[in-house]
This record gives sequence, structure tokens and C-alpha cells, in this order.
Amino acid sequence: MRIFFQALNKFSDVLKLIGAIALTSMMLLTVVDVIGRFFKSPVFGSVELVGFLATIVVAAALPYTYKMDGHVGVEILVRLLPDKTQTWIDIFTRTLTFILFCLITWQMFLYAEDIYKTGEVSMNLEFPIYYIVYLLAFGLLIFTVTILETIFHDIKQLRELNTK
Repeated sequence: MRIFFQALNKFSDVLKLIGAIALTSMMLLTVVDVIGRFFKSPVFGSVELVGFLATIVVAAALPYTYKMDGHVGVEILVRLLPDKTQTWIDIFTRTLTFILFCLITWQMFLYAEDIYKTGEVSMNLEFPIYYIVYLLAFGLLIFTVTILETIFHDIKQLRELNTK
């Protein structure tokens, strides 16, 4: 199991790098497009490209952000509870999150397959959209497995709390 989670961490790091590159590219493309518009020569398809890059940023950032506990959470009341109760609440909410994202990931792969079969492309650049949707689905898959890893970690922590 440890080797699997190490591989998961490597995937998460690669996705983090891809997300950083996509975010930087999005920024540079926007700057070039704004300057180009000033000289009456905008970048063709920049709106589509920025949308694609934003999707890549979200898909790539989710696993790492979750692992670093970087999402916004409201824990005002939970922090007042004992550690064991907090861990049970974490396991419960993460299990619900895991189930939700299993469904979302599954549907995203089905959606990508569907638009692959229909041959749907973007409006201006005529770029096949299924590439972006498959990348999003893969990022969600890594995110879902990261949630599962966190659940295992919480169960281990709960066992340690029970031995005390």
C-alpha cells in the first residue's frame, strides 16, 4: 500500500507542475491577447484557450490542494470536540466526499467518451474537447484516490487514539 501511495504522491506532484505551467500560460496568453487587442491584433481563440487552461489548472490542483488541506473549511464547533470525535467526523465527511467524487469521476469519464464518439470540437479552434475532459477526469481520479488515502490515514489515527 505504501508504494501505491508514493506513486500517488508522484502523480500529484506531476499534476501540480502541470497546473502551475497551465496557470502561467493562462496569464501570459491573457497579457499577449490584451496587448494584441491594443494593436488591433488579438490572439485568435484566446478565450477558448484560457478556458481550457483554467480547466487544466482546476484538475491539476485538486489533489495537491486536498493533500495540503488547502481547501476552505468551517471548523469552529468541531475544534471544540475531543480528538476522537473530530477524527470520526473527518472520516464520515471524507467518506461522503469520496462517494461523491467517485460518481463525478465516473460520469466525467463517460462524458469524455460520449463527446469523443460524437467528435465535438471547440467553436473557433476546432480543438477536440474530449482531450480536456479526459484530462479533467484523470485529475478527478487522482483526487478521488487522494481522498481515499486520507481516509486510511484518519482510520490509522483513530486506532492510535483508541490505544491511548
